[in-house]
Amino acid sequence: MKQKSIINLLLALGMLLAFSGVTQAAGDAAAGKSKLSMCEGCHGIPGHKTAFPSVYHVPKLGGQHADYIIKALEGYKNGTRSHPTMTALAKTLSQQDIEDFAAYYSKN
Repeated sequence: MKQKSIINLLLALGMLLAFSGVTQAAGDAAAGKSKLSMCEGCHGIPGHKTAFPSVYHVPKLGGQHADYIIKALEGYKNGTRSHPTMTALAKTLSQQDIEDFAAYYSKN
C-alpha cells in the first residue's frame, strides 16, 4: 500500500507542476539580448503604434511570459498568426533564436 501512496503523490506533484504555469524558457537570455535589434525598433518604444498593415498599438514584450513569446513567434513562423512584418521576421528565426528571445523578454 505504501508504494501506491508514493506513486499517487508523484503523479499529483507532476500534475501540479504541469498545470501550474511555472515554466522557464530553455533559451539563453544573454544571447537573446544580443539578437534583438530587429525587435526593439517597434517593441522597444513605449507607446509605439504602427501604420502597417493597420494602425495599432505595438505590444510591450518585456516581462511577458516566455511561453507566450514562444507560441506567438512560432505562430507567425508557421502561419497560424498573421502579420506581414512579424511573419517575415519570424521565418528567419531558428527555434533557438525564439527561445533566446523568450528567455530575455520574460526577465526584462
